[in-house]
Amino acid sequence: MTKKLTEKEEKRIKKAFANKKWPDIASSNSWSIFKIMAEFVYGYQALARIGPCVSIYGSARTKPGKPHYKLAQEIAKKISEAGLGVITGGGPGLMEAANKGAKSVKKSPSVGLNINLPFEQEPNAYQDRDKTLLFDYFFVRKVMFTKYSQGFVVMPGGVGTLDELFEALTLIQTDKRAKFPVILVDSKYWGPLIEWMRNTMLEEHGYISPEDMNLFKVVDTADEAVAEILKFYSRFSMKPNF
Repeated sequence: MTKKLTEKEEKRIKKAFANKKWPDIASSNSWSIFKIMAEFVYGYQALARIGPCVSIYGSARTKPGKPHYKLAQEIAKKISEAGLGVITGGGPGLMEAANKGAKSVKKSPSVGLNINLPFEQEPNAYQDRDKTLLFDYFFVRKVMFTKYSQGFVVMPGGVGTLDELFEALTLIQTDKRAKFPVILVDSKYWGPLIEWMRNTMLEEHGYISPEDMNLFKVVDTADEAVAEILKFYSRFSMKPNF
């Protein structure tokens, strides 16, 4: 049952709205466009020269030494040895692990697309200094991930990882960008989500198509992850996105 607001709470809410008129908000929003434009230009100029890369997503909360941390590091190292750069969100956990793996291969770019957050996000030490970017807007950062990545490796993670995964799948499903490999790592972790997609979204409600289940691959090892990426590009050409 919804709790009724007290008279004091109602007054505080009314005062908060009264102090910020809608015309003032609209004016402020208009000027923020220039900051958004600046972030796009900043990202485009910094990333346009790095060459083909693979984005690796995963939890910021995974500690060094944990199995997923070691696996992300190994995957990034093998991707780099295959001649591709690695892009992460630049933070701790599995992002750190991936940058660390990429950094161990001297000629491979290790890119970090950092975001200003009140918690969790602290730039890790394994990003190339000239490829460490900082964003205020999540949507600008997401454009950079999709524009400059030739594939996504999705490690176990939370809400942010799911957001990035489904953003990628939506872009492929709607033909808003060229097809690219999406690799989910750890079948035990992703299994329940995949079963829900198949049983509930597809079979029970018909909210996705059968072919949508083929937009991603599920693997358990670093060798399998890299093999799926290389197999994809043995059939499709590698080119800049949109």
